[in-house]
Amino acid sequence: MTHEEVKAMVEEMELPSAYHHFAEGESPDPPFLVFLFPGSDNFSADNVVYHKINRLNVELYTDKKDPEREEAIEAVLDEYGIFYDKSEVWIEDERLYEVLYEMEV
Repeated sequence: MTHEEVKAMVEEMELPSAYHHFAEGESPDPPFLVFLFPGSDNFSADNVVYHKINRLNVELYTDKKDPEREEAIEAVLDEYGIFYDKSEVWIEDERLYEVLYEMEV
């Protein structure tokens, strides 16, 4: 998926979103999303990149646990046929939950 395709998919999740981070002072109130491409896992053949595979992270930030919101995000990922792994952490300094969806596109 291209950056624009991922951006369109994230917009279907119907939350404020940004690539990588919001500019200082422009972060919306939670819940919101951040997405980024932290690396790649390309497939090579004959010493060249034969098939490009980008890693994609979609990060949901909430100030309270929101299973319904998570289910809505997962429904969009399922609709696109994307396999993902999910993890969650509490960010004490920010007083926010981060639900991380890691996938390859």
